[in-house]
Amino acid sequence: MIVSFSLRAVFVGVALALAASAPADAADAPDATQSVSPPANDATPPPKATNDAATPANAATTPQPQPKVELNADLFYRLLLGDVALQRGDLAVSARAYLDAARTTQDARLAERATEVAIAARDRTLVHDSADLWAHLDSNAERPKHVLAALEANNNTGAIPSTAANDELRGRIEHVLANAALTGAGVGDVFMQLNRLFSEQSDKHAVLTLVREVAKPYPKTPEAHYAVAVAAFGVGIGDAAVAKEARDEIDKALALRPSWERAVILKAEIIARDSPLDAIKTLETFVAANPDAKSAAGALAQRYVERKRYADARALMQKLWDRDRSSRDLEFAVATISLEMKDYPEATRLLTDLKSANYGEPGVIDLYLAQAAEETKQWSAAIEHYQAVTDGDRAWLSKLRIGALYGKQGKLAKAKQWFASLNAVTRDQKVQLNQAEAQLLRDAGDDAGAYQVLVRGLAADPDSPDLIYDLAMVAEKLDKVDEAETTLKHLISLRPNDAQALNALGYTLVDRTSRTDEGLGFIERAHKLAPTDPFILDSLGWAFYRLGRFDDAERYLQQALEGRPDAEIAAHLGEVLWRKGEHDKARAVWNAQLDSNPDNAVLKETVKRFEP
Repeated sequence: MIVSFSLRAVFVGVALALAASAPADAADAPDATQSVSPPANDATPPPKATNDAATPANAATTPQPQPKVELNADLFYRLLLGDVALQRGDLAVSARAYLDAARTTQDARLAERATEVAIAARDRTLVHDSADLWAHLDSNAERPKHVLAALEANNNTGAIPSTAANDELRGRIEHVLANAALTGAGVGDVFMQLNRLFSEQSDKHAVLTLVREVAKPYPKTPEAHYAVAVAAFGVGIGDAAVAKEARDEIDKALALRPSWERAVILKAEIIARDSPLDAIKTLETFVAANPDAKSAAGALAQRYVERKRYADARALMQKLWDRDRSSRDLEFAVATISLEMKDYPEATRLLTDLKSANYGEPGVIDLYLAQAAEETKQWSAAIEHYQAVTDGDRAWLSKLRIGALYGKQGKLAKAKQWFASLNAVTRDQKVQLNQAEAQLLRDAGDDAGAYQVLVRGLAADPDSPDLIYDLAMVAEKLDKVDEAETTLKHLISLRPNDAQALNALGYTLVDRTSRTDEGLGFIERAHKLAPTDPFILDSLGWAFYRLGRFDDAERYLQQALEGRPDAEIAAHLGEVLWRKGEHDKARAVWNAQLDSNPDNAVLKETVKRFEP
């Protein structure tokens, strides 16, 4: 299945509503009266770090005088190449350039730079050659000797050491932790800040290694295990050992503090990568044992909503609200879930009450009221609520929705005039305006007009991924399958790891051409990037169905439906089951989705084909 982009406003999740009821990190900050465990071997507290611990390993030695070198064109080129490659993240090329420059100039400072960049690149040969040259050029430097010794250990199979910068950073963190443990402030807060500190770092394995090392002396501190679990979870999917480490570490944190909501929410996130149902069971068990755990209940309600178990989600939030009727946050949670389960009268009643109480940031409640009005086809009321949203990005999205609603009223000329009057300032706004105009025409059945709008938009912004993707989708609708394929391949050339683009191309080839094997290849690439994405799992199952591999098709489509109960996925799964002769199972899958999506065209057409 191909994911379609939508311009509908993004609404606040249930868990975020609940989070607003407490100060940031209140759920995971240690209690002021609670003593946080000191490092292991409590009788010998960690030594207080000195200022020297925060300096590079080579700083204490006296460097030898460096030669004076003329900066000729060749040397300038090598230094420039090293700097540019470093900025682009091509560490191996950068290290080679600095090493060549060091050999030419016999300058130990360049050899040092080459060594540290080579270590960051994890290139064993470059590390050895650079460190060897550095040691030769500066016999007083201890750092290159340590690097070479590390490499030559265990019959020249020793591990590549960490960079001097990493050593310095680890020393600083250890110093902060040691001071926190000795002064009585506790190390918990420090550990809870670690992963925020490294959130922008791209090398998640390096972050995990660092967090793991600084956490090792604190086995009795739940926040230490939590920090390691977060770092391991951040590595992503594909490393079974790291995934197990994430699970083990969060279990250790919960063993030390069983009622810690933040930890059980993270545990559910970790488990959900393999089994969304087991994640729900984990949260259900915790909430049953801790009935006042609002954040955990909010996370559970959010997972219910993801699986369209709206009644369960609302009952959970309603139960909490009944205990504390003064909580506007809980009222808001019940209101938003009511909206999701299409109980528009109840949602509107509660949201109107919240608006009268001036709940939330300006415009938020009006956005929800506008959505409820849209769903009940009260177009004028919806426009009125959108007009009440005047602040920030929400105001811009509301303006786009107003144009769409004029279209739903049949006022196409007025909608076009409205869009023409909008002043799109940023690149994102210009792209969104083009998308909104194109969607207006698509909704009116004018795919050709939508195509022209997107072509004009791309003339102004040729590399916009959103416009390229939308153009491909419209081209496919116009039976321009070759152009859709070419357009998606262009998008993939710009963003080789765009899982949705790879999936869209693969699904198009599977569904609209005879090149099923080729399409499957693109879908499998997307699957490696996003192995739990329900839409990609659906495409994978559909490709196997087209290849006659019904058992594989059923397995992946079942996973897709478990991850996201969706009418089109149900249509595909039911068709596979029918082809396998399991007609009763097929009917059950179709009927379950028809109850909640009676107007879905794909599902209705599929059922009609098999049961006219």
